[in-house]
Amino acid sequence: MSTTTDRPAVRPRSGRRPLPPLIFLLVLAIAALGVWWKVFGDAAADEERQDAACAAASEAPPQLDPTTVRLRVYNATDTAGLAQQVAADLQGRGFTVEEVANDPTEREVTGVGEIRHGHPGTDAASYMSVYLPEADDWLDTRASELVDIVIGPEFSALRTPEEVAAVLNPASSAAAECEEPAAA
Repeated sequence: MSTTTDRPAVRPRSGRRPLPPLIFLLVLAIAALGVWWKVFGDAAADEERQDAACAAASEAPPQLDPTTVRLRVYNATDTAGLAQQVAADLQGRGFTVEEVANDPTEREVTGVGEIRHGHPGTDAASYMSVYLPEADDWLDTRASELVDIVIGPEFSALRTPEEVAAVLNPASSAAAECEEPAAA
């Protein structure tokens, strides 16, 4: 009988513990997760900003050249010559005024007035609402882009060129921001 056994040799321990490297790897993983969280959060914020700009741009009045907008100006008040004054102001701003008269319809106009137009004149009417705020929008069946500005009893004045620019400039910058591709 032999007293030797065929046991594998036992390696001596190196004295290292696996815990500190595991903690280091865990800290690195958490840091990487934090960086990616920030990257995805910034991308989501950029997308939200662009979506908000696109929404603002879609609700904004169109940017038109006043010389391309054809108008008729009607007076629905008892103030004589009011349509002529408004027409002269609009012509001074570059609009094409084709007719100035008292309102030929039997409609009773209340408030500041009305902006009457057919479907082809929707953009021009929206643009004119910048000049005549609080006017009612009246869609009719005309087949042209011609827009009627009907002055009502509560009309005081058109917006000034500075006020118009203040309304249109944020809309144009929102449209430009909407068209920019999102930063990656």
